[in-house]
Amino acid sequence: MRTFSILFVFLFIVNCGAIKQNERWKNPDFTNFNPKNILVIGVTPDFTARSNFEFALVRELNARNINAVQSTVVFEKLFQEASNTDAEIESQINTLLTVGYDTVLVSLVKGVKENESRSGASPRFDYSLQRFLGGYLASRDDYFEQSDYKKYKVFYVETSIYSLQKDKEKELVWYGTYDIIDPTNIAGMTDDYVKVILKSLEKDKLLAKKQS
Repeated sequence: MRTFSILFVFLFIVNCGAIKQNERWKNPDFTNFNPKNILVIGVTPDFTARSNFEFALVRELNARNINAVQSTVVFEKLFQEASNTDAEIESQINTLLTVGYDTVLVSLVKGVKENESRSGASPRFDYSLQRFLGGYLASRDDYFEQSDYKKYKVFYVETSIYSLQKDKEKELVWYGTYDIIDPTNIAGMTDDYVKVILKSLEKDKLLAKKQS
């Protein structure tokens, strides 16, 4: 029991953030990736959420001397459904190349799951608890017999970067997957998610840090 308590406190200190990274992958062929013109696409039927995400990311990229534009400005009616986005990008590649885009960044929600917090803790802490001690918790009746529980949602989000070149198919440069836990404050969560993406790109040396 004492060991469990120590782990409980440790997880609380380390893993209570609202956004968790699952995996990242960088194409080893892109050792010197220097995008000049990026189209930023946030995939969602909610135009306001899409516009806010794209604006926040474009602002940060522009601050790093990279020309970036929101898809809501260029293609207002496209890129609203995850299932259609890849085909839409393919159909627009010639147009994108003609107007000078060499890179496309796409961020979309891959799925949503509703969890139940039976530990009496906050959704963020409960998520960390279930993620890291899932097997242990599954064997404990005292966890699942809690009468005081709260439902919360976890959004599974993926961000991908594609390189565009004439006479070539688009090529995947990088992708990262993330869990967004209980996003009740959408505006604040959007800013946090943008920061997490930028930090991931900096770690993988695809993006220089913003000069202060």
